[in-house]
Amino acid sequence: MKDICIYFQVHQPYRLRRFRLFDIGSGLGYFDDELNRKLLRRVAHKCYAPANRLLADLIQASDGRFKIALSLSGTVIEQLAETAPDALESFGDLVATDGVELLAETYYHSLASLADLDEFEEQVRLHRRTIERWFGRRPTVFRNSELIFEDRLASRIAALGFEAVLVEGADDVLAWRSPNFVYASESRPELRLLARNYRLSDDVGFRFSNRGWEGWPLTADRYARRIADSPGDCVNLFIDYETFGEHQWDDTGIFDFLRHLPAECERLGLAFAHPGEVARRFPISTLSFPRPTSWADIDRDVSAWLGNGMQTSMHRRLYRLGAAVKASHDPAHLAAWRRLTTSDHLYYMCTKWFADGDVHKYFSPYDTPYDAFIIFANVLQDLEQAVEAKAASRFADAPGESMPATVLAPTRRLHPGPAATAVGAP
Repeated sequence: MKDICIYFQVHQPYRLRRFRLFDIGSGLGYFDDELNRKLLRRVAHKCYAPANRLLADLIQASDGRFKIALSLSGTVIEQLAETAPDALESFGDLVATDGVELLAETYYHSLASLADLDEFEEQVRLHRRTIERWFGRRPTVFRNSELIFEDRLASRIAALGFEAVLVEGADDVLAWRSPNFVYASESRPELRLLARNYRLSDDVGFRFSNRGWEGWPLTADRYARRIADSPGDCVNLFIDYETFGEHQWDDTGIFDFLRHLPAECERLGLAFAHPGEVARRFPISTLSFPRPTSWADIDRDVSAWLGNGMQTSMHRRLYRLGAAVKASHDPAHLAAWRRLTTSDHLYYMCTKWFADGDVHKYFSPYDTPYDAFIIFANVLQDLEQAVEAKAASRFADAPGESMPATVLAPTRRLHPGPAATAVGAP
């Protein structure tokens, strides 16, 4: 019997306020609290609440045969707890059906795995503790931000105690092989790899409401048939949760599609399984990921976040600051810095064109990628100065000590200003 493994990603970043050059050193907060609350409430109303109710009903109506997996980033949990507690409670109700497997990721949905593996591990542990605290579950399957994976991460992920990791079924990795089997990591054979079937996943996530697409309209029975006809042991459908009601509006029929899908799949003899269950299958072969892959864009690489000079310069500058932020022992600085590691900030700076460009514009709150770059650079400059000012003050009180090189920035004028207001780390 073929298994269907459905996984939904739930994430919302802390978006930045319009932080101007003249705001540097002013003590103003970095994050647009009003915008973040507005967007969170909208998504909770249009997607989270109705989708959670529908999925809970489907699980209960099937006596638990219908199964899904969820991964909620730490930043979305924080915002739900503050702004939409009823929606967060509905996630708890959904998990309580026992039809949901919760996955682990980086708390801040960051690119730390590409820059600082120690910080990567810290964020994963923080996320795992958060899931245990809120939902009483300890994840055994991992998914990195944006499904980013490469061979060098396998040992770190396995050492953290995970049995399997979700990966992108990139064509250059799979070559002639199908994503519809369980694989083992070539660099860490005990770690199972579940490869996303991006064609079937993107039919729902991106093409569902596209009337110009040859597969439109995508009905539950037609989709179930496509899954059944797809060769292999398991079909891994990994999709953004906001697809339901937010990216694909209610009037497209997306909720009706989801409502009828389990019955149509069962009618064709298909079963549903959690990632942890699928990972217990014997691997058909090993896979090697010599370069970082992701589920973004047609390139399936990390160019959506690190594809131009603006992005790479901010990425390097951000992670260079990490040691000084931690040395400051200031919870507000650490919370702000970690929120800046969220991958969305670099995604907004993407300048890729054609079909990919439309996607990037849709998700960005800025008019242009250059606006995103300027605002992020201003915020980072302010945080750098606040950290440097605190370090200077601390070492002034201990004249026998020298200031660490990671704190000093001799190429910039030290401009002590009030530390930016930021919410403390959870």
